[in-house]
Amino acid sequence: MNSLDTEGMLEKVRTICLALPEVVELIDGFGHNTFKINGKSFVISGESEKGFGLSFKSDRETQELLLQKEHFFKTPYIGRHGWVSIQNPDGEDWDVLTDLIQEAYLRAAPKRLVKQWNELHKK
Repeated sequence: MNSLDTEGMLEKVRTICLALPEVVELIDGFGHNTFKINGKSFVISGESEKGFGLSFKSDRETQELLLQKEHFFKTPYIGRHGWVSIQNPDGEDWDVLTDLIQEAYLRAAPKRLVKQWNELHKK
């Protein structure tokens, strides 16, 4: 996987995350792009020798369902808190990933933003 591919994937993640209210992007101590809401991480992405990796906050039920799928795995170190990862997502994965990223945002966002989101999206 070349860095152009990983840069393109990072741009997709960035576009999805920064479209959400009050999200900030930071580079953590490991060099990962970390997306936070109100100081809480909900998406972490980075590049390794295996290519582009994406991790997101989940709940245990969703985590269990995702782990049964081929491409998802428990995030090292923070997987016990419900985090799930995917390595080098394919094009068809991005619709699902967009939904999962939005769900991760709602898990970390303050109640006022969750309420605002639900009103806008009629959930």
